Amino acid sequence: QVQLVESGSGLVQAGGSLRLSCAASGRVVPMGWYRQGPGNQRTLVAGITSGGSTNYADSVKGRFTISRDNAQNTVYLQMNSLSADDTALYYCHGQFWGINYWGQGTQVTVYS
Repeated sequence: QVQLVESGSGLVQAGGSLRLSCAASGRVVPMGWYRQGPGNQRTLVAGITSGGSTNYADSVKGRFTISRDNAQNTVYLQMNSLSADDTALYYCHGQFWGINYWGQGTQVTVYS
């Protein structure tokens, strides 16, 4: 069974940090994080290949770091210097044989 399970949601003060985790089961390869704020479309936050190459949305460059543990089939998103604009539902994204899979979403709320 293919499954992406996110953890690390939370309420954090502006300027603070949070770390999200996404553990994949089955043969899906976790590849990145997207987010969707209220009334907004789901957009890419950060992606990472199985080889470790990364890409980031301009809005998070220098603040967020994506990493992966291939042995655990898990990807992480370290988020620093959080602001209210980062408040959103964060989704883990993975693929298997070209099919996209999504986690259930984990809420990040940043307050001033």
